[in-house]
Amino acid sequence: MPNIFDIGLDKNIANYTPLSPLSFLLRSAFAFPEHPAIVYGDLCRSWSETANRCLQLASALSILGIGKGDTVSIIAPNIPEMFEAHFGVPWTGAVLNALNTRLEPATLAYIIDHAETKIILTDAEYSSVISQAMALSNNKPLVIDIIDPRANCDARIGLTDYEELLLMGSSDYKARGPKDEWDAISLNYTSGTTGQPKGVVYHHRGAYLNAISNAIDWNITAHPRYLWTLPMFHCNGWCFPWTLAALAGTNVCMRHVNAKDIYEAIATHHVEYFCGAPVVLNLIINAMANEIREFEHTVNVMTAAAPPPPSVLSAMELAGFSMTHVYGLTETYGPAVINAWQSHWDDLSKDVQAQLKARQGIAYSSLDHLQVQNPDTLSEVKHDSVELGEVVFRGNIVMKGYLKDAAATKKAFHNGWFHSGDIAVTHPDGYIQLKDRSKDIIISGGENISSIEIENVLYTHPSVLEAAVVAQPDITWGERPCAFVQLKSSFTNTTEGELLTHCRNILAHYKCPDRIILRELPKTSTGKIQKYKLREIAKDNSSD
Repeated sequence: MPNIFDIGLDKNIANYTPLSPLSFLLRSAFAFPEHPAIVYGDLCRSWSETANRCLQLASALSILGIGKGDTVSIIAPNIPEMFEAHFGVPWTGAVLNALNTRLEPATLAYIIDHAETKIILTDAEYSSVISQAMALSNNKPLVIDIIDPRANCDARIGLTDYEELLLMGSSDYKARGPKDEWDAISLNYTSGTTGQPKGVVYHHRGAYLNAISNAIDWNITAHPRYLWTLPMFHCNGWCFPWTLAALAGTNVCMRHVNAKDIYEAIATHHVEYFCGAPVVLNLIINAMANEIREFEHTVNVMTAAAPPPPSVLSAMELAGFSMTHVYGLTETYGPAVINAWQSHWDDLSKDVQAQLKARQGIAYSSLDHLQVQNPDTLSEVKHDSVELGEVVFRGNIVMKGYLKDAAATKKAFHNGWFHSGDIAVTHPDGYIQLKDRSKDIIISGGENISSIEIENVLYTHPSVLEAAVVAQPDITWGERPCAFVQLKSSFTNTTEGELLTHCRNILAHYKCPDRIILRELPKTSTGKIQKYKLREIAKDNSSD
């Protein structure tokens, strides 16, 4: 028998529009045309000016033949042109590929080829690396130079420059959203620490929903003043370019991230929000006295990447920052899990609060399901804070898949879930907490040891700037923890023995590292510690 609600109640253009975050920009330009959208040094542009520039960009790219299914890449720091590309490029139907500014020429060449880039917008600071990448690439995209008058570089390798490109276009361009919200909006590449990076494809629907979730789950009100410390090339800035457009906020742009400029922006522009990995938090809490500017308002900070140690979160809170911990992957549009704060935690001690904030939390509003699953049975683990399992995701903010890699996509979506490879526990209140990447769990004499637990203890020592723990082969126990520590510049006299004693005073002895190697830690282009390199060092120096 037919469903009465399916009869004569079909979708039509009056009651259905595919979801796309591009719609946010025109609304803010209409509703708040004179409200500042971009602040960059002495530059300030309104939402109407910004929208017109994005329309001109889309128009000019269309004139150059860019359309649906094409890839336009951009390599630039967090400057206005990077923000504009998040609207102008997908308005043509093309896909935006924001390139990691820290990558070497060979990897950039691989991405340019793999993505089949047609045009690459290139900030002059990266002209040299792009020239080298182009020499290695089989693909020869058209290069457009971005000449930033606030930078000390005007090298030109392109056909024309960005401002001249905009003059080719018209702000009367008829911007349209996608015909299908499943259409690709952007392409982001993973770090590629153990091989070539994988191309993660986002769709308009997911970008729209995660942009909205950023606002809802972080309780952001209208017209926020947001500082760009998180690279916009990283998961499209965790979808915050689109969030800021939805809220008609102010994007405070920074060309380079350092403690002095962060404090200056907070004090001068009354910045209320910013996002950043623990490496940015370390910059702030270890700033020199002459870099710090006083501010009286609370600054809300969203942090993710490697799980931030409770000691770092506590130090940030003491410095006047309100911390929110999120978790996600490139494959989940950035943040997909949030440590939603409970009011009854307000009366707990600061140390306990820091421990609670170090947990990853619960699903984002736009994520349908989040679980920690037993990898053997694929059933959910007990909510006992003990049983380990893999974090899996399901919902609208999971990627379309990996570009040109059906096998990797199928593996990632095994059994109807996206498999993260991250190992976690679920607490009795349902909040999850990461314990390790699956390959980072240390199995010593049959006991599972969390490298994150040891790292958190090391971070409580005042001399430790950064810490990483990996498995070291051991002839007796199979594996033992080996720690690598980078000391703060003012604590270079700290010894391995002092740090070992510190660990033994806190941890069960079987969890304590056998060795602590003091050295600078190798990192990926996105600032993540390269544990695979540390494992090689530990293996070469083991007694096994």
